Amino acid sequence: MSEAEDFNQQKPTKTSKQHNVLPIWGNEQTMNLNPLILANIQGSSYFKVHLFKLKTYHEVVDEIYYQVKHLEPWERGSRKTAGQTGMCGGVRGVGAGGIVSTAFCLLYKLYTLRLTRKQVNGLLQHSDSPYIRALGFMYIRYTQPPADLFDWYVDYLDDDEEVDPRAGGGGPTTIGALVRQMLIKLDWFSTLFPRIPVPIQKQIEQKLAEHNRQMAPVKQPAANYRTGNASNYNQNRPDVDRREHDDRDKRDYGDGDKDRYAKDRARRDDRDRDRNRDRDRRDRDRDRERYRDRSRDRHRERSRERVRHRSRSRDRRFR
Repeated sequence: MSEAEDFNQQKPTKTSKQHNVLPIWGNEQTMNLNPLILANIQGSSYFKVHLFKLKTYHEVVDEIYYQVKHLEPWERGSRKTAGQTGMCGGVRGVGAGGIVSTAFCLLYKLYTLRLTRKQVNGLLQHSDSPYIRALGFMYIRYTQPPADLFDWYVDYLDDDEEVDPRAGGGGPTTIGALVRQMLIKLDWFSTLFPRIPVPIQKQIEQKLAEHNRQMAPVKQPAANYRTGNASNYNQNRPDVDRREHDDRDKRDYGDGDKDRYAKDRARRDDRDRDRNRDRDRRDRDRDRERYRDRSRDRHRERSRERVRHRSRSRDRRFR
């Protein structure tokens, strides 16, 4: 009887340890990252040399505190996507590489450590840097089942700590708005988060709307992720259209930054005109070359006719 009691006393401890293990959802080899980003991470000297020396969770957290300044996958200005469209465009994250960011290198380093549930919660509640917390939320978004995302994020939906995810700054938002974007959008700057099945996405939107109704009398909605203007963020309406990829230009430059969006559209129009002008020039050059070839052929034919005519005249003269 005493042995059975001892077994029952040890069993909760075993369950507690199992509960602390955080299983990985999706592709365990790639962390569900874009293949181009993953290849650049694994090939970067920062990851292979410097981060290889970091062996513990706390060492990596310290590195995040000192080195991470934004949350984009590429360093600013290192990736050229001008003139690329479709699957080679910027939003897909394929077709043209660049210098992968410190943030994504450290995100993948955290993945190689196989964090426990306690360690992930430690990232989410860290008080030293909002970027430590943001990488914790990104770790969850990439590695946890879509059905569990809302339960992970619900306590932070109205967190008002400020963070600037854009490379070079200029796009401040709050942790709460950042978390909401991870729940309702697939796009993350020039890459994509893992897709959420449609039924689970609908459940998340319903839970988010219910949360907003409950919190509306208590506090104002969190600031809009792109504009930073709380009055423009209607949290009670369905946000299905927010998952569309056709708004990527508007997303990249912000709803309120009409001038930059107009300039970008003007640059695209200029590129189209230049492309058409080059095509016309090539057509003219090709036609000119064909005309020269035909003229050259006619001249050669006339020369041969003259030679034959002279030969016949000479033959008649000597008969």
